Amino acid sequence: MPFTSNSDKITRDFFDSLLVETRYLDAVIPSTQMTLFGETFRTPIMTAALSHLHNTAPDGMTVYARGAALSGAVHWVGMGDESELEGIVGTGAKTIKIIKPHADNREVFRKIEHAVKSGCMAVGMDIDHAFNSTGGYDNVFGLPMKAKTTEELADFVQASSVPFILKGVLSPRDAEKGLKAGCAGIVVSHHHGIIQYAVPPMMVLQDIISATGGSVPVFVDCGIESGMDVYKCLALGAKAVSVGRHLMPLLKAGAESVALRIEEMTAELAGVMARTGVRSLDEMDPTVIHRRAF
Repeated sequence: MPFTSNSDKITRDFFDSLLVETRYLDAVIPSTQMTLFGETFRTPIMTAALSHLHNTAPDGMTVYARGAALSGAVHWVGMGDESELEGIVGTGAKTIKIIKPHADNREVFRKIEHAVKSGCMAVGMDIDHAFNSTGGYDNVFGLPMKAKTTEELADFVQASSVPFILKGVLSPRDAEKGLKAGCAGIVVSHHHGIIQYAVPPMMVLQDIISATGGSVPVFVDCGIESGMDVYKCLALGAKAVSVGRHLMPLLKAGAESVALRIEEMTAELAGVMARTGVRSLDEMDPTVIHRRAF
């Protein structure tokens, strides 16, 4: 897919700078099964928290969710009204709802409550949508946003009876603050190049994992297009990855096409795991990754 910002190209170049050594002796057929928040999934490849997919395909949001459900993957969802979220959860997809940093915290609390009542397995906040490109607070589809304090974030965590995840983290500093607030997971992401020249998520992944002490799962989002990309993220410590834009062109062909691509990527992942001597996701080894000059 074409790059839409410098950050996307930088991220792709960084992925391609990571090289993998092979380890055949004593290797076995691997398992890609993943457990997250008490649920078991067939793959660590998750959908990304997209929104407004009705602009891409009819009923795009539920088609996307059904694709995740068919492939045994975690499903993430972004903006949308209450009935849409209820329909998404109704597909059977194990869903994580990501909420924007609305200026009015009452709206955040209301969305947390609704997501929990609807049956979402976790909720979270997209903190990187707080500001616009000219230094003011962002406005998303007419909805005013505002940056949140660590204390406000802690209030959101306390309001949720399901795990609360911090999305849009690109520094150990924000990861540490998220952990202080009680977040149960971190998504390392630059939101498809929301700022130019953003550090690639993979470049700071290990620093962020170190900052959290491995106490919560850390996920990677942005630019993931293949099982090899997935492998590199997992080898460097990610719990799972999110794939969004790579799947969007498949929505018009239906949920089965989305599921098939997730399954293909999972098979690609398994192929690399077998050739590097990794039997399960818990046995990923960062020493298999080497980096050429970037």
